[in-house]
Amino acid sequence: MTKKKTHKGIAKRFKVTRHKKVLGAKSGYHHKLVKRSSSRKRQARRGLQVPAALAKIYVKLL
Repeated sequence: MTKKKTHKGIAKRFKVTRHKKVLGAKSGYHHKLVKRSSSRKRQARRGLQVPAALAKIYVKLL
């Protein structure tokens, strides 16, 4: 049986931590940055943990 290929669209958008948590960027981060405070912009850069149901799927595709 052949090896599964990495889904490149998922690989560009998400990463898996050492403890199998899947992290992705917050949606809508690049819009309307002028009226956001610097602390809100900094928190948006940090990323967001993906829900467990989606994380299972994403790990298989990675």
